[in-house]
Amino acid sequence: MEENGMHGNDSCAPHCNGDSPSPEHRPEKEEEIRIGDPPLSKSAGKKLKKLQRYEEKKARQKAMAKQIKERSKEQKRQDWADKLAGLGEEERSNLIQAKVDARKERRAQMLQDRQLTKQKLKNAQQSGQNIVLDLELCELMTSGEISSLMQQIMYCYAANKKSSTPAHIWLTGCRGKIKSRLEKVPGFDNWHVEKEECYYIEALKERKDNLVYLTADSENVVKELDSSKIYIIGGLVDRNRFKGITMQKAEDQGIQTVKLPISEHLRMTSSQVLTVNQVFEILITYLELKDWKKSLMKVIPQRKRSEVDYSDPSNEAKKVTVSNDNSGEETSCTFESTEKEEEVTLQT
Repeated sequence: MEENGMHGNDSCAPHCNGDSPSPEHRPEKEEEIRIGDPPLSKSAGKKLKKLQRYEEKKARQKAMAKQIKERSKEQKRQDWADKLAGLGEEERSNLIQAKVDARKERRAQMLQDRQLTKQKLKNAQQSGQNIVLDLELCELMTSGEISSLMQQIMYCYAANKKSSTPAHIWLTGCRGKIKSRLEKVPGFDNWHVEKEECYYIEALKERKDNLVYLTADSENVVKELDSSKIYIIGGLVDRNRFKGITMQKAEDQGIQTVKLPISEHLRMTSSQVLTVNQVFEILITYLELKDWKKSLMKVIPQRKRSEVDYSDPSNEAKKVTVSNDNSGEETSCTFESTEKEEEVTLQT
């Protein structure tokens, strides 16, 4: 698939600006594809509408959860007031002081943890495994897809903060709509990541030989992570409109490609397409465990993989018997789930 004219030579020039309209002013068909983009198939159109309904439902659930949380807080305040009202003056004073002391202790612990995390991320920027989130492909995406990608980037950073072996994250091609969305995230300015408006091919041109693009279309399976390499995850949420684009892009730029060893360790129930944050979490989990199978099992949801571990030779011949309705004969066949995925996905 073509790159639609996106190359590193003019990567530092500013592109799209401005934010998406607020929900109340957003047109009904904000997901319409721009002129020049491949048209959505009937199946993809249905999936898109289904995703829109899901997003609307999620917004309603979020509002309801907020109301429940506020009611819970109010109930706790009332319970506390009732508890104090039933105590004598000395008991009430001691209880209040104990609560104040516990709160101070929690805050001190939180401050200490925050400082340790901050230092850990600073160290990762100096010596951690380099992982690039390629945001160049945002120029091909709709407003809703960019919002989904923004959420996935947030999940990546949250996972990196929790990791005992955090990576050195690069956000390349961070400009236009995706940049304006991220800048609205509380604390984004303080993230310990490299934020580059230029594309990776320009920002890391001195280390081009070490660039490695992760794409499911590659014939090369990654055996282990090389600390000298810079692994690139394509930030593309496209509803399968741009199949093979990351592989084509890497080939055009003359950089190496690899794919995760998913089929070597797991039997997936559907495709091997994962979200940005899932790919990122697999990488940082591997940095900690040094075991691909454990890393994949820990990150990939159960619904995406078979109950039976077919990578184990002892399970290879496990079959189930089904009845043929037409002939009444019984036939042995290997069982595979056909569960459909409904979440936002990424080509890797």
